[in-house]
Amino acid sequence: QVQVTESGGDSVQAGGSLTLSCAVSTYTISACSIAWFRQVPGEGREGVAHVYSRSGLPRYADSVKGRFTISQDNTKNTVYLYMNTLKPEDTSMYYCAADFSRGCPFTGARLDQSQYDIWGQGTQVTVSS
Repeated sequence: QVQVTESGGDSVQAGGSLTLSCAVSTYTISACSIAWFRQVPGEGREGVAHVYSRSGLPRYADSVKGRFTISQDNTKNTVYLYMNTLKPEDTSMYYCAADFSRGCPFTGARLDQSQYDIWGQGTQVTVSS
């Protein structure tokens, strides 16, 4: 069974940067899409960014557009989330999710948690003002 493992969460000050990593236990090129979500206690899980594995085409939530970058390294089977200009409202548990289903459209946004069935345990990001 495919597994994903997040790392890189930390505590930083506002305006700082962090890089999260998502290690995938199989070939990332065979995935439909790999995404990053985040969730704070008491709220729903928000899709932050995803990348279609074959095209490398990324999509972002409006809340992080221009500040976050998602990147997939197929030589390492790892997906990164580069987070810049962090804000206190970015404080959250960040989860990596993968979709290996067939019939991938490879187009359109894929930031709904129902579209992913493989999830990691999460990594905490805390941004202080």
